[in-house]
Amino acid sequence: MSLARFSEPKSIDHETLMIPATGPFGKLVSPNYSVYSVYNLPFMKKIFKWFILPILFIVVVFSAFALVTGRTYLFKAVYYNFADIDDYKIFTNDTVRTATPQPWPVSQQFNKVTPPDALNKLLEEIKTTAVLVVRNDSLLYEKYWDGYDASSLSGSFSVAKSITSILVGVAIKEGKIKSVDEPVGNYLPEYKEGLAANLKIRDLLTMSSGSNWDESYSNPLSVTTEAYYGNDVPKAAKSVKIVKEPGTYHSYKSGDTELLALVLQKATGKSLSQYASEKLWQPLGAEHAALWSTDHKNGTAKAYCCFNTNARDFARIGQLMLDSGKWKGTAIIDSAYYSQSITPCNIPDESHRPCNYYGYQWWLAPYYPGVFYARGILGQYIIVIPSKNIVVVRLGHKRKDDLVNGLKKEVNDLILWALQL
Repeated sequence: MSLARFSEPKSIDHETLMIPATGPFGKLVSPNYSVYSVYNLPFMKKIFKWFILPILFIVVVFSAFALVTGRTYLFKAVYYNFADIDDYKIFTNDTVRTATPQPWPVSQQFNKVTPPDALNKLLEEIKTTAVLVVRNDSLLYEKYWDGYDASSLSGSFSVAKSITSILVGVAIKEGKIKSVDEPVGNYLPEYKEGLAANLKIRDLLTMSSGSNWDESYSNPLSVTTEAYYGNDVPKAAKSVKIVKEPGTYHSYKSGDTELLALVLQKATGKSLSQYASEKLWQPLGAEHAALWSTDHKNGTAKAYCCFNTNARDFARIGQLMLDSGKWKGTAIIDSAYYSQSITPCNIPDESHRPCNYYGYQWWLAPYYPGVFYARGILGQYIIVIPSKNIVVVRLGHKRKDDLVNGLKKEVNDLILWALQL
């Protein structure tokens, strides 16, 4: 039906076509005010032609593209737009279950030490939700913002990579995985031919798979976006190709971590959440059940991004690593694996220099020897400082882009503060 029909209305059925009470801006109009008379206003014609029609066209084309290509995850990606620390609420989740809780002892110095004013100002500027310090196995400092508290869940983003790495260490200790030098093809048959046949578990741990995974957070068509918002994360992880010789080039790729999770599932016969419950969360005495977001109900965990818990229980991950992979004297992960986890991989990166800042899914701080940490894209950190027997956890909505001593500014400043405690 052409819109030209509506240019000169002669007879209008006001029962069905008029707006009897208000006009387009909420002002009272006469009973004869109709949608036709609204359309006849010159400025309304222009708005319809130059604004509404283009938007409708874009929506139709976008929807058709998403449906025809099978990328229906794009609807969710556009609707939610940016990732947030509460995204577990929009995803399905597996529960990482607790056993007997082991509450943190509280130091006699609890909250008698506080961050310097400049650090406090920075933490508030980047919308921090939690800062927690454990020293000598006891809570030394704890503060929350923005309505969060000691039991509030928060997404960790890439901190989950470090947790996945720990679970690989557990599987090696148990003999479920023989060593980091096992071919990935032993567990995933898709990686038995060509360059992929050379891919080892170690290459996934050091982010040197040589795959063409697109680690883009802003491109809605990237495989990272598909893995985050889609409903088949194994398919997304295995859709990439190995295009460089594995083990020769360090390049950060979330897909490498997801492949590690698929290896773990195959090796243990358990979901990532089940394995984390039995081998990590319960032995560490977590006080609250965690959530690991999945691609769909009873599906696969998003191992690279989506482990959700609170600051106190995140600190247990740091304490485990501070104590060389042991919890209260009991080994949780293989000791050799632990040492390798926090040793620079020294694989050339995009600058063609050996990577001295990354181990097995753990970040290192070369400017502060011995310090290592887990980090998420919105400023989620578990910082381990062995020389002070300290673990620092910071959670929040944002991070600074500034680098100081090769670290995000807030990481550098938190380390400086902790070294003075």
